[in-house]
Amino acid sequence: MKTLSEDIVKKQFAEIFSSYSTDSIQVVKAPGRVNLIGEHTDYNDGFVLPIAINYYTYIAFTPRTNRELHIIAKDFNHALVIINIDEPMQLDPDNGWSNYIRGVIQEMLKKDFTLAGGNFLITGNVPIGAGLSSSASLEIAMIRAMTQLTNQAINPIQAAVMGQAAENNFVGCNCGIMDQLISALGQDNSALLIDCENLTTHTVSIPAHWELLIVHSGVKRGLVDSEYNQRRQQCENAAAHFGKATLREINLEQLFAAEAELDVLSFRRARHVLTENARTLLAADALTTGDMPALAKVMAASHLSMRNDFNITTPSIDTLVDILATAGDGQVGVRMTGGGFGGCVVAIAPSNIIPQLMQAVEQHYQVNTGCIATLIPAKAIAGAFAQ
Repeated sequence: MKTLSEDIVKKQFAEIFSSYSTDSIQVVKAPGRVNLIGEHTDYNDGFVLPIAINYYTYIAFTPRTNRELHIIAKDFNHALVIINIDEPMQLDPDNGWSNYIRGVIQEMLKKDFTLAGGNFLITGNVPIGAGLSSSASLEIAMIRAMTQLTNQAINPIQAAVMGQAAENNFVGCNCGIMDQLISALGQDNSALLIDCENLTTHTVSIPAHWELLIVHSGVKRGLVDSEYNQRRQQCENAAAHFGKATLREINLEQLFAAEAELDVLSFRRARHVLTENARTLLAADALTTGDMPALAKVMAASHLSMRNDFNITTPSIDTLVDILATAGDGQVGVRMTGGGFGGCVVAIAPSNIIPQLMQAVEQHYQVNTGCIATLIPAKAIAGAFAQ
C-alpha cells in the first residue's frame, strides 16, 4: 500500500493546482473499515462490529470564487470532473467515482447546508473494490471537506446518514449505515458495536496483544450492487411476511414457526440475519474479555452462515478462510468481510500468531486457487470525526 500523509497530499495538490502555496491548502481524511462480524445486518436494523482501519481517503482543497467544484481523482489517471453546485446532479457513466460525490452534494443541499465552490484533489490508499469501504470513506471525507470549506459544524451521525443516503438515493446501492458510521466515529484500538436500529454505539477495546490481518483474496468483487440489493429485498420480503418493516422486529422462534410459509431463500436469508445478530453480541463480549476461542467460534459460524444461508462467499474466499483457520489452530478469528462475492477476509489473532498466518497464505493459497492474495496488516484507528 502506498504511503500517504497530509503533507504529501498538500504537495501533490500544489503541483496540480500550481497557483496555490501549501500554506493555503486544507486537507481532510476519512478511514476505510473492516467489519469484524455482523454482515448484512445493518440494513435489517441489527448489530454490527466494525473497525476503522489505518487506510484513508484524503481530500486536499482550496476555495473558488464561483459555484463549481473542480475535482481531480489522482488514483483514476488524474481524471477531472467539474460539478456545478446549482445544477441538478446527474449520474456520470464515465467517472463512476464522482457519483458518490454528486450524491453527497445532493443530500447536503436537501439538508440546507451552505455549499461553496472549490478545487479538490482526491487520493487514498483504501483498496478499491475490496469490501473495505473506499466509497464510504470518500463520502465522509467529502462531507468533511465541504463543511470545513464553509466553516460549518456538522454532527457525525448526520454526516453518516447523508453518506448512506448518497448511495441509496443517487448511486443506487441500498447499503446500510455501518460503513459511513464507522468511518466517521471509529475509535483508536477498538471496534465499535453499533445498534443500527437507533444508531447507538459502544466502544469495544481490542486486547493490546491482538492484531488484525486483512487478506485480499485477489477475487474482484462482482455484481455487488445488484446482488446486494437483491439480498436486501429478500430480507424485506421475509420481514413483511410478519407484518414488520425489518427483521430486527422478529425473533428466531417466530421465524422457525413460519418456515413452511416462507419461500426457501427468504427463510435462509432471515435465518442468517437473526443468528448473525446473536453472534455479533457474543463476539463483542469475547473481544471485551479477550476470549479468543469464543471469538474464533462465532466468527467461524458467521462465515458458514454467509456461505450456506446468504450465499455471498466464493470458493476462493472459502479456501482462504480454511487456510487461515488451520494455521491459527484455534487462536484466530477469521471470516469473509464485506458485502461478498469476492474481496477480503479478516483475521484477528494474538500478535505472535500473525506471522504463521501470513506464511500459510503465501504457501498454500495461490497453489490451491490460482489467485494471488494481498496481505494487509491493519490497525484500529479513530474515525474522521473522532480525531
